[in-house]
Amino acid sequence: MTVLVFHPHLNESRVNQRLMAEITKYRSDKVIVWDEYAMYPDGKIDVQAEQQLLMASDRIVLQFPFYWYSSPSLLKKWEDEVLLHGWAYGSGGTALHGKELLLAISAGAAPEKYHIYGEFGYTMEDMLLPFMATSNLIGTKFVEPFILQGVMQNLTDEQLEDYARNYVDYILKSK
Repeated sequence: MTVLVFHPHLNESRVNQRLMAEITKYRSDKVIVWDEYAMYPDGKIDVQAEQQLLMASDRIVLQFPFYWYSSPSLLKKWEDEVLLHGWAYGSGGTALHGKELLLAISAGAAPEKYHIYGEFGYTMEDMLLPFMATSNLIGTKFVEPFILQGVMQNLTDEQLEDYARNYVDYILKSK
């Protein structure tokens, strides 16, 4: 399994920093954890290294904060540069077929805002459709995401610890 963390300000993120710290406890040759912004501070992605990492993984976890109803910019750039035609999709593009893709998302807004009658007018599932479509395109199995909503709503240290344990349990065991 590979956990790719995409947070442009990870040192300032109480939630994503804690989730990454918890999964890092399980780091091994079978659980790889990469902080993508730390690896590529200049935005120059090592495409070959990323592709090799993905090919060696049975499950790909993309951990990121939900920004403007989407992902941080480096994740989008990573998709554009790493998931290439002829490699990840299209003619001969089968490198990721059969692997699992799991999103681990933190969202500042409360869950009730992500509802057709809520403030945003869309569910979280609606907002994740582009990621589901990408998963279909590259031939991965889209695993139900791990979503932590309301992180800006007075999340206690105890709640965060529970979420961190649940996060690890979920991404390691949900098959």
